[in-house]
Amino acid sequence: MALPEAACVLYFDDEAAPALRLAQAAGLTASAIERHRFPDGELKLRLPVDASGQLPRQAVLLRSLYQPNEKLVELLLAARTARSLGVQHLTLVAPYLAYMRQDIAFHPGEAVSQQVVGGFLAGLFDAVITVDPHLHRIERLEQAIPVPQALVLSGAEPLADLIAQRRPQALLVGPDGESAQWIAQAAARHGFDHAVCTKVRHGDRQVVIELPPLNAQGRAVVLLDDMASTGRTLALAARLLLQAGSASVDVAVTHALFAGDALQALHDAGVGEVWSTDCIPHPSNAVAMAGPLAVALRSVLAA
Repeated sequence: MALPEAACVLYFDDEAAPALRLAQAAGLTASAIERHRFPDGELKLRLPVDASGQLPRQAVLLRSLYQPNEKLVELLLAARTARSLGVQHLTLVAPYLAYMRQDIAFHPGEAVSQQVVGGFLAGLFDAVITVDPHLHRIERLEQAIPVPQALVLSGAEPLADLIAQRRPQALLVGPDGESAQWIAQAAARHGFDHAVCTKVRHGDRQVVIELPPLNAQGRAVVLLDDMASTGRTLALAARLLLQAGSASVDVAVTHALFAGDALQALHDAGVGEVWSTDCIPHPSNAVAMAGPLAVALRSVLAA
């Protein structure tokens, strides 16, 4: 697949390692955006132009949007500046995509952040590539971010490959109904037995879990989900599974948010190993996504 020779990956210094892995896998060059912070917190960016003061016609901006608020300002400054410097097609590679949860107003006056941030990103980029966006009531990413090219990858299958190596006879369990799609993908890849719990949420940290009909006695169970934030849902499921006789319970997630004491809460609940993709940097990272992201990126640039 032929790519434009001048296409480049732009990145910020805190994501140099994943940017270089992506660029190498996609056969592209990579250049850092210089960033200066003024005493009042304002940002000044300088993009890596060539000798004529221009950027390539096609460019890629890597920014994983965990802890997203300041990064959205970075995207605004970088994307608008890139356009002024000659970029005609700009792709955002955001392995983690923020503000996708709130897709309706549950109470009068609430901001529907998915629509607001989705429209914001669509005004900056021609294409968006992400991994397991947290979508509830829509089926396609372009419904949230109306760009010409919106590509969604999943961490379920690469995590399933890891599970097949580490726990060959695992029983895959999803902590709630929303995890069913990832459980089905991962189970189908290696023929794992699988089931999904039922969850009733009473707040950010108050949930009730019910196990599905299953025989967990003596089984190595892996809880699989798209993300772990507070870890409470996974911890509750782990306790129930161990009470039901599971030999072990491990956790595999695409996005390792693990806010606060989330990781400790999982281990306190009896969870053994915790595995994640590298969409968000974390000590639990066990699956690299540079290869799948590079394949998607090459298809976008060659279109």
